[in-house]
Amino acid sequence: MNTSTNTSRIALVTGANQGLGRALAEGLAARLGPDDLVLLTGRNQERVTDAAGEVARLPGTRSRAQGRVLDVTDTDAVAQLAEELHRRYGGVDVVLSNAVARLLPGESQAERADEFIDVSNTATHAVLRSFGPVLRPGGRLLVVASSLGTLGHLTPRLQHLFDGADLDQVEYAVESWRGAIRNGTAEEAGWPRWLNVPSKVAQVAAVRAVAAERRERDLATDTLVAAVCPGMVDTATSRPWFSDYSQAKSPADAARAVLDLVLAERVDPDLYGELVRFGKALDWHGGTPPVEQDALLTP
Repeated sequence: MNTSTNTSRIALVTGANQGLGRALAEGLAARLGPDDLVLLTGRNQERVTDAAGEVARLPGTRSRAQGRVLDVTDTDAVAQLAEELHRRYGGVDVVLSNAVARLLPGESQAERADEFIDVSNTATHAVLRSFGPVLRPGGRLLVVASSLGTLGHLTPRLQHLFDGADLDQVEYAVESWRGAIRNGTAEEAGWPRWLNVPSKVAQVAAVRAVAAERRERDLATDTLVAAVCPGMVDTATSRPWFSDYSQAKSPADAARAVLDLVLAERVDPDLYGELVRFGKALDWHGGTPPVEQDALLTP
């Protein structure tokens, strides 16, 4: 990504108040130029304003930082912000879709399913649909997922729902999963009890769907659409799920590899549309059996 141009770069980070999202915003503000703008978004006005002010005052900050209220589960609000940025700036250059709903091991997965799916999946679909068309040539649109987002983490009888699917089909599959949870038939249908698994697979499938339609045009203009896995990150959201954090990265360290991908001089075609972890594409068809994931939810 060439950042030496005189044209101001517009970067947007969702879920930017804390954790990895905050670190991504801080990193962008430090590595972009003084004419560039980093928008930190979240649902709470006070927290967004405070976060943007703190980022702007950091010693290493070079770019402008502003806070914007955005509820990513409000698809109309996502579309309106994309339209506003297109109208005001001619589009956006960096979009990092990072918002996630915090879920604790002791909570009922079924009871939290609607909120979790809305934040992780409905929002991802909205960002892809609304910001994809306003991504300027040479831009980067990345969805933060995880290594759980590969197809092999689902039972084989569900994999066809996401493999080679277009975005409408991914959305339909997600809503079918949501309906099965509500009806109490999800486990019978083969869905893992751990919401994070189908959610991440669906996020990566959505990215792949959009990327498949844009690939030729995007590669010709050095534009990247991809999913990213930051690895194990020590955050308030992830810490309750793991007993051993000796290998976990701080949010700042985890953000560095993502930002290296964002700011790479040229797009690697092998990474386009893929789930990228530490600069390498993960095998879409890889993954571990669902029974091993559900063990995390067993008392």
